[in-house]
Amino acid sequence: MRGDHLSEVFDLVEVRSVLTGGIAAHGGWWSRGPLVDPVKFFAMVAGRARLQTDGGDIPVELEPGDVAILSGRSWVAFEAGDEPRREVQPESDFSTERFATADRATDDVLVGGCVRLNEAGRALLLGTLPPVAHVRASAAHSDRLRSAVLRMFDEATADRIGSAFASRQYGQLLLLEMLRAYVGQADLPPGLLRLLTDERLRPALGLMHTEPGRSWSLAELAHAAAMSRTSFAERFRKVAGVPPLTYLNHWRMLLAQRALRNGDARVGMLATELGYSSEAAFSTAFKRVVGESPLRYRLRVRDRAVAAV
Repeated sequence: MRGDHLSEVFDLVEVRSVLTGGIAAHGGWWSRGPLVDPVKFFAMVAGRARLQTDGGDIPVELEPGDVAILSGRSWVAFEAGDEPRREVQPESDFSTERFATADRATDDVLVGGCVRLNEAGRALLLGTLPPVAHVRASAAHSDRLRSAVLRMFDEATADRIGSAFASRQYGQLLLLEMLRAYVGQADLPPGLLRLLTDERLRPALGLMHTEPGRSWSLAELAHAAAMSRTSFAERFRKVAGVPPLTYLNHWRMLLAQRALRNGDARVGMLATELGYSSEAAFSTAFKRVVGESPLRYRLRVRDRAVAAV
């Protein structure tokens, strides 16, 4: 069975999606507001709307089932229908009469949410996503995306036992389907998503993920990919944006950050497990990638977790 590298990454960077609000309107309307989360998504449940944001000269035309993913944007605006348009304020409570009585045959229904990432996730995934990614439900193999949008909205607006839990789970599935559909229809820039979908490099990537503590040579990784060392190194850099062994070091640091956040492993033991000759060598590599020592990182993230309780 092929390694599910995207699931591995989701677990390591603790990707979560949270539904934050929406609009249900009829006729001509507009809405505009600031964005504070690094990654936002907007899903068109029914109807149509035009989305604009900073850095985007051309409006994004959202149709039923479409999703827009905004990365690093400071504001977003929507408009729909003909003039004159009235201003509509988003609502965070999906149990209101406005959503309950919305007619999907005639009304525009839009939901929005944020993608929560830990620090490792922001460093790893944000560089892969463009400022605006338009994921079209009309594209091939996007039926699951539209289905995920509808299921999430149904649970968010339902007054059923367990609806809050179900809507969170469907939000996770929606995020996964967004990325799947985006990968399938976009010309991906160099980075993590492109690397995860490269079939030629998959065997070598599997080795690095399965045995991150092994001292892999470029020749061994190239052999796994059935390529020469030169061809492998060139392809990996072109696809991932970094050389193979640099990626391996970054992957080790992701594993180290998870261990430091969630466990009590000693730094020296962690260094050995991840293939470093000494605790000092591991700490130096960790600080170079993460920006602080392993112990300082552990204390900071745990203090933050306690403060959030």
